[in-house]
Amino acid sequence: MLSRLAHALVPAVGRLTVTTDSGADFAEGSVIAANHSSLADPAVVLAALRSLGVEPAVLAAAGLWRIPLLGRALAREGHIPVHRHDARAGDALDGAAEALARGRLVLIYGEGGIPLRRDAGEAAPEAFRSGLARLVHRTGAPVIPLGQAGSRRITSGNWAKQLAGLGTAPLRRPGLHVHVGAPVMLTGDLPNRTGHARAAVTAAWREAAERLGEPITLAA
Repeated sequence: MLSRLAHALVPAVGRLTVTTDSGADFAEGSVIAANHSSLADPAVVLAALRSLGVEPAVLAAAGLWRIPLLGRALAREGHIPVHRHDARAGDALDGAAEALARGRLVLIYGEGGIPLRRDAGEAAPEAFRSGLARLVHRTGAPVIPLGQAGSRRITSGNWAKQLAGLGTAPLRRPGLHVHVGAPVMLTGDLPNRTGHARAAVTAAWREAAERLGEPITLAA
């Protein structure tokens, strides 16, 4: 449902284009790692993936499961709640590992949150948390790096600006681009695996931003 809904709604608020590296491959049991820059980008990413024939299980904030109807749909479709700052936080990796073992693709945001910047510009992914690397170490799954750009033109800044951006997006229809890179295998210790994942997603994000002609800022 989420993928179908995103695929239907995103064209109303922006002009979405999608590219892939020549070696891009969505093998069963792979982890899709994406950059997270806006409240709008999950819809953008899901719409892009559905256009490529991919409907992943998504790791998402557990609060979404408390929303009537949506919560039931998320559970029914096998999406995975993330309980941040909670004793159940580790359950998300268990759920992701089980989904991968069943052959599903799993979408995860390595940064674990949205940047606090208030501008609408593009910037490289911030530091990744260790969850992605720990999941890959546990399962041996390949990582498919995905970069998205343009979603901050829909929602960014404080709540008033986000609501205004979402309300005017159907008139402005900003450019949105998603680029999928070739799969990578993470090796080495936890910091090395985490750094490798971030570098691969950053490369995919840079390609997406350049396709839109967006000025970019590289994070430290």
